[in-house]
Amino acid sequence: MSDDQTPADSKLTNSKRRWASEGKFLTGRISRPDTERLPPGQHLVKNWPVLDLGQQPVISTESWRLEVRGLVETTLTLAWADFQAIEQSTRVSDIHCVTTWSRYDNKWNGVSTRDLLDRAMPNPEAAFVMLTSYDGYTTNLPLADFAAEDAILATSWEGLPLTPEHGGPMRLVVPHLYFWKSAKWLRRIELLAADEAGFWEKNGYHMYGDPWREQRYSDD
Repeated sequence: MSDDQTPADSKLTNSKRRWASEGKFLTGRISRPDTERLPPGQHLVKNWPVLDLGQQPVISTESWRLEVRGLVETTLTLAWADFQAIEQSTRVSDIHCVTTWSRYDNKWNGVSTRDLLDRAMPNPEAAFVMLTSYDGYTTNLPLADFAAEDAILATSWEGLPLTPEHGGPMRLVVPHLYFWKSAKWLRRIELLAADEAGFWEKNGYHMYGDPWREQRYSDD
């Protein structure tokens, strides 16, 4: 295709224009000045601490599957080869754990959440996402946050495949929320009309989890 040609309209391009005109996936500022880069109550680390529910499932890429279901036009069940066939992206972002550590400038490779949503096509009433992991963990977030520009379904970190302890072979990364929202070992993405509490949200944690507002617990 030459530089002066544009792709033909399709269901996907029309939907992207509609999302842009409606501001559907606008979640506020993604990049922040250095003076606001570290959220309150956080401290910087150089390593990457490991936190989980006490078990670390080992999932081979041969057996791995990702489901996208709920309020979507197209329900997906992706094998590893299917997932790898989607356009691959790179993101660099900070991560902030509710246990007060932060780590700057993490390089991720994988599939942009927006590119995955382009395959499933959210219905107009879809507003929230419930994530389910291979270890049974669940967490919730608004669809707009799941579809943030820097959110990625990551398969590698710093140029190497994600290790099982950090959520490999694939985990979600949503940098602007506390890291418990970035589910490890992701197995299912379900789009919902109304918000529902996940594992930690049922156990006293905040339903949203904005690090800059210190939304750690349900009464914050």
